[in-house]
Amino acid sequence: MLRISLDAKAAIKIGDFSRGGLNRVVVKGLDHDFQGKTAKATPLGIYLPQHGELYLYFTASKMTSDFIVDCFSDFWTQARERFPDVKTLVINQDNGPENSSRRTQFMNRITHFVDQFEIAVQLAYYPPYHSKYNPIERVWGFLEQRWNGSLLDSLDTILNFASSFSFKGVKPVVQFASRIYQTGVTLTKQQMASLEHRFQRLEGLEKWFVLITPLSATKNV
Repeated sequence: MLRISLDAKAAIKIGDFSRGGLNRVVVKGLDHDFQGKTAKATPLGIYLPQHGELYLYFTASKMTSDFIVDCFSDFWTQARERFPDVKTLVINQDNGPENSSRRTQFMNRITHFVDQFEIAVQLAYYPPYHSKYNPIERVWGFLEQRWNGSLLDSLDTILNFASSFSFKGVKPVVQFASRIYQTGVTLTKQQMASLEHRFQRLEGLEKWFVLITPLSATKNV
């Protein structure tokens, strides 16, 4: 098994907004956030606690189930050759609106991931108010310290800060997803019902622990 910590951070406003913190040079920012359309970048982090590897993905689009699984697929495409003996990926995450085990599009996409890479996925969610125990949460604090006191006035500035900081002595792999993601993608009740038989939900904790095994493994049983 390989343990993976996954989480998204709140969207970051791009512009001359004051973020507090200290800087060695004088930085002048806006005295308040003006209302209206403001460009944003939302980060998703994938962290391997046992190996110290960190992957950061950014999107200017909305945070969606498709974005999360696209990033996870990209991460595993890069990392899987180093873990040839791993048969199950254990994903620690919050039970957020876009990656909940009841979110139809997320469960649909993660099931396709399982079949595509022929590897089992164990979804292990933290209960409410316990997200601080998710290792990726510590990364966000260090990243905030890295860029607080500076003006995040462009997407390139954000990506440069993310690329130049290190967590426990290791620099992250940083990527920007240029795709615009559609919100509100869902499965019908009938589609979800036909997919539900693929999920092994832990009795009594059906929402929090879900094992999905490859279709190929199911056929061979």
